[in-house]
Amino acid sequence: MTPLKILFFGDIFGKPGRQAIKKALPDLKKKYQPDLILANAENLAHGRGVTVSTLDEMSKAGIDLFTSGNHVWDKKDAWQILNKKSANLLRPANYPAGAAGQGEKIIKLGVNSLLVVNLIGRVFFREDFDCPFRTIDNILEKYKKTKIGAIIIDFHAEATSEKVALGHYLDGKISALIGSHTHVQTSDEKILSQGTAYITDIGMSGPADSVIGLDKNIIIQNFLSQINQSAEIPENGPAQINGVYLEINPKTQKAVRIERINMAITI
Repeated sequence: MTPLKILFFGDIFGKPGRQAIKKALPDLKKKYQPDLILANAENLAHGRGVTVSTLDEMSKAGIDLFTSGNHVWDKKDAWQILNKKSANLLRPANYPAGAAGQGEKIIKLGVNSLLVVNLIGRVFFREDFDCPFRTIDNILEKYKKTKIGAIIIDFHAEATSEKVALGHYLDGKISALIGSHTHVQTSDEKILSQGTAYITDIGMSGPADSVIGLDKNIIIQNFLSQINQSAEIPENGPAQINGVYLEINPKTQKAVRIERINMAITI
């Protein structure tokens, strides 16, 4: 059985992240020949939120579908984008009822269908999100009679324990759980015992010589002074591409490969 091949990029952070993706993507597509390219877009527009133009820029670069997180609402364009049923941007499915947008989407890949779900954690967030465990149970129940070749989840969460717990909870029920949000890539990529690919955090695509995307000197000074100054994004110099490459058997929905991507690139 020919596997479904998926590239998934960590949070694309501002202009440097967008430039890095555009520079690296042609070679990565040539190397992996993906059927689908995913990326988290919550930091797409100057590090906070998403705009119509930045989403269009990344779509033209070759990304098929975008997930997000708590910062997706930080630009007013979010409502314009998310209120369209045809939008290629997801917001976490466990926002309270009535929130704009969709938390899951079925993608057709030839004769196969792939379900992408976006969830957000509850630990260390100030918002009162619905339970991600019960939310995904409801989504899986909704699609249990639909023929699906793979189920991919972006779990946008702060606490490693919450991500690890959800990974084990869903092992064998989904194809891959990809953690996001911290911008620091973890090296624990694996296939769990029941066939679910897992990584605690996929990392970030953006400026490498920074503090999770922002000017390191200002952030260091903020810690020293306890005065929170607004930090800018370094727009030149070294950048990083963080992501994963997945192969999924569409007959079983099981992962057969997960490869961590951690590239250095100059923009």
